[in-house]
Amino acid sequence: MIPWLLDALGISASDSSAVRAFGVFRWVEFRAVLAVVLAFVTVVACAPRVIRWLITQKIGDRPEFHNRALNELTQHKSNVPTMGGVLIAGAIFGVTLLLADLRSFYVVMAMACLVSLCAIGFADDWLKLTAGRRNAASRDGLRSWEKLLFQLGVAALLGWFTYRYGVSKFAYLNEFSEMARSVNLPGLKAWVREGGVLTQNPAMLVLPAGAFVLVATLLITGFSNAVNLTDGMDGLASGITVICAFLLMILCVIAGYQSQGFVLAKYLLVPHIPLSDELAVVAGAMVGACLGFLWFNCNPAQVFMGDTGSLPLGGLLAYIAVVIRQEFLLLVVGGVFLLEIGSVVLQVGYFKMTGGKRVFRCAPIHHHFHLTGWTEQQVVVRAWVVTALLAALALAAVKLR
Repeated sequence: MIPWLLDALGISASDSSAVRAFGVFRWVEFRAVLAVVLAFVTVVACAPRVIRWLITQKIGDRPEFHNRALNELTQHKSNVPTMGGVLIAGAIFGVTLLLADLRSFYVVMAMACLVSLCAIGFADDWLKLTAGRRNAASRDGLRSWEKLLFQLGVAALLGWFTYRYGVSKFAYLNEFSEMARSVNLPGLKAWVREGGVLTQNPAMLVLPAGAFVLVATLLITGFSNAVNLTDGMDGLASGITVICAFLLMILCVIAGYQSQGFVLAKYLLVPHIPLSDELAVVAGAMVGACLGFLWFNCNPAQVFMGDTGSLPLGGLLAYIAVVIRQEFLLLVVGGVFLLEIGSVVLQVGYFKMTGGKRVFRCAPIHHHFHLTGWTEQQVVVRAWVVTALLAALALAAVKLR
């Protein structure tokens, strides 16, 4: 919104008039940092009222596990309101509308990802948490296959439209035409030096439409469910998401920054995706919204995000990574998310194969650590520490070219 207003008013960063200070809003780095602050303030300001409303609606979490010891450990959380994800999603949406350039296709698609996955999570939470009030106790939210089908459909559409945009929009930019669909791994250079000039690597591996959409679908759906499974302890999912989103904010600036012929991605030999730097504002809003939510979600939690928050957060992280071609680095920094969803897959598969035996005491794996004697705070903080180390490793991997 603000970049459009600056264009409409003819305000630039080089103006010598009294309005010159407003030209700073043209810098995406400034707007991304401002998004962190505004999203944080928005959540902190709105949370008390939203939490009170959720309590009056009796939308409280009722954790039940097939483990008596774990049920005893989590019994004190039975009346904590959930669906607090509306705070996170609302703050991200509002701050992005205000600070991002809405003429960017990538920003519009990111908002479509946020709204659609939030709607799926909201429907699941509402059906699940109001079943007793509706005399429908047998209905435990959306069925697993229903939720998965909706997620796959949303992810596939996002992947397809993003692929088509990369083909059509950059067709005239021969230098960047294939980077938006390229495979980007550590050690693979997106740029090579020919005659003293950096040009697009002719040996770059470019994904066809089917492969691109498949990768996007699996990543968006997978991370959406991974964050959902991780959201089982006070501050666990929100704290990890802060670190992941902050890394993506930096990577968005690297991928899309271009000024007076200088392309930052060339210096680091990573794919340059024109106009993708606006996604740094979206990532910044995610950082601020999750930090604000963590203010009320830290132990002892006053509110939980529920599927309403976890599904869109995971999907949005993955979508941003797909656009800037940093899927591998998302897998690195999101290692805890992968461990969580991997533990569930392994536990369920092993249980069925062996007729009732288990690999872990309980899955997802954060419950296993809790049952082995770690306190909830130890599990959460150690997960944050591991994610911070993985983020440092991911940043270092950018230079492995």
